[in-house]
This record gives sequence, structure tokens and C-alpha cells, in this order.
Amino acid sequence: VQLQASGGGLVQAGDSLRLSCAASGRFLSRYIIAWFRQAPGKERDFVAAISWTGDTSYADSVKGRFSISRDNAKNTVYLQMNSLKPEDTAVYYCAVSLGSFTSRPERYDYWGQGTQVTVSS
Repeated sequence: VQLQASGGGLVQAGDSLRLSCAASGRFLSRYIIAWFRQAPGKERDFVAAISWTGDTSYADSVKGRFSISRDNAKNTVYLQMNSLKPEDTAVYYCAVSLGSFTSRPERYDYWGQGTQVTVSS
């Protein structure tokens, strides 16, 4: 599986962004997809995940602001980010798990290259 994350950028606090994760090689509809983020000097943190049945899970820090969705026809997963805050600044990665619906990054099998999101105050 090859994953290509895109959609990052520089925005102001309160703005919105939509990240995309396009996959090639396998159909995403059969797997769990998640978004993680990593700020400088910090560990990679779970943001959101979506299962092949459409179940979703979010980190407490983004609940009510972020929304994960998938378009199986386009083999793409999205992360809609609203009401962005400076603390959301990080490199965002999408990842595929072949079997685990989990927030633990070590359980994910494939990773994209990351896209930078910077939120200014």
C-alpha cells in the first residue's frame, strides 16, 4: 500500500482545512485508516480512525472539531479539521492497519509521508 497525504498548509486559528489520504496498491475500503500527528520534539499522537464498517474514533483533543470520512470509490480518506488551534500544529500522517482498530501507532502497517499543518494565533 502506498499512501499519499495532502492538504496541509498555513492557516489562522479558527480556520478549517481538509486533509486527504489517497491510497494505491490496495483498496482502503477493507482496512482501518487513521490519522496521527507529530509536533516537533513530541511523540506521534493519534488523531482519528475509521474502520471498514464506518465506525470512527477520535482523540479527545479533536472531538467535535475534526471529522474523518472515507470515499471508497476514490480510495481516499479525509480529515476535515474545523476550528483549528495553534496546538493543532504538527505533521499529519495517515496510516493503514490491516487488522486493528486502535489508537496505537505501532499497530499500523503502512504510513504516508506526512503533510504539514501550521496554525498561527
